[in-house]
Amino acid sequence: MASDEGNTRIDSWIWSVRLTKTRSLAATACRAGHVRVNGERVKPAHTVHTGDEVRLRHAGRERIVVVSRLVRKRVGAAIAAECFVDNTPPAPPREEIPLIGIRDRGTGRPTKRDRREIEQLRGH
Repeated sequence: MASDEGNTRIDSWIWSVRLTKTRSLAATACRAGHVRVNGERVKPAHTVHTGDEVRLRHAGRERIVVVSRLVRKRVGAAIAAECFVDNTPPAPPREEIPLIGIRDRGTGRPTKRDRREIEQLRGH
């Protein structure tokens, strides 16, 4: 286990506990303003401490986690699950997600009838 009570960067911690696939994705999310620690936007070099609330917008969802243990190196999934408390609200069921008309690639422009069906699916 790579437990460290010293300084741990937020981008490194997010990657270490497997919230993002790569550290560069974690750093990019920080620079884009998608990561908040205790309600404030942070840069990738921001140090994280135990008890901090981390909010990460990634892959269309917002993850809300509370840091319970600091790690600097990437750890296994079982150990990573012990490093934070997940307070993320559950995702909406698939039935509630509206269907959007998807057309096959290369079928050309939609006809007037196709366009009306697409607008009906979208609720217009």
